[in-house]
Amino acid sequence: MAQSITIQDFLAQFPDDDACLAHLFKHRYGDNVTCERCGEVGKFRKLAKMPAYTCNCGHHIHPMVGTPFGRTRVPLQKWFYAMYLFTTSRHGVPAKELERQLGVHYETAWRMAHELRKHMADVDGDDQPSGDVEADETMVGGRRSGGKRGRGAPCKTVVFGILEREGDVMTRIVENVRRVTLEPHIVENVRKGATVSTDELKSYAKLARLGYKHGAVNHATEEWVRGPYHTNSLEGFWSLLKRSIRGTHVHVSRKHLANYLGEFEFRWNSRHAPAMMFPRLLSF
Repeated sequence: MAQSITIQDFLAQFPDDDACLAHLFKHRYGDNVTCERCGEVGKFRKLAKMPAYTCNCGHHIHPMVGTPFGRTRVPLQKWFYAMYLFTTSRHGVPAKELERQLGVHYETAWRMAHELRKHMADVDGDDQPSGDVEADETMVGGRRSGGKRGRGAPCKTVVFGILEREGDVMTRIVENVRRVTLEPHIVENVRKGATVSTDELKSYAKLARLGYKHGAVNHATEEWVRGPYHTNSLEGFWSLLKRSIRGTHVHVSRKHLANYLGEFEFRWNSRHAPAMMFPRLLSF
């Protein structure tokens, strides 16, 4: 399996802002750009005092517009380095670490981190699961004083997940674990005919009537596997997510949780090709 690039590789490829901007320009517009004003091909050159390219006719292209860096004064190389850090860390990067590594104010580091999490979610997207699928819900944040379903845990946020075995995971923040809340997410995102494994929650009881091969395990009686049915893979993702939040970020508010979920979905879905995470983020 290919290894992630080293810091030396990163600095050799992106030694300064101009190299980063040239990468953006090439990946967004190609090698031989046709000017939309005059029709000339391959005549663009870098402007000396602006992060932009100009044609001989004076038409400008701004490669950073429409990217997470579009409205920023932070040097582009620092953005690229932040992406490098995000894709070479297993548990994520806190804003305080970005502040130290990049030499920016904490508020700037925090905003950069959230913009990159949004970008990771956009790059990852959502594929429609099929085959063997697991569906489960969990509670994130706060302190839970009640049972598994979160009664007595007003500070917690309910997160619902769907995972295709050996494939991708997707998550959604939901208001509760009722059937009318969870079932539509399965119907919308999982192909009919798929085998769906869940736990014993009654919200999943009618999935077989909706065109799925449904089987459940009873976690309340410590049953973890019943033939082909289990939610162990999704439980593994929940475990990684929660360990990372506790160990790296300590606490994540409901307001910003979706951004963190997008980041960890991207990281999980790239687990078979970790060396491709950084190039994927750079392919705008």
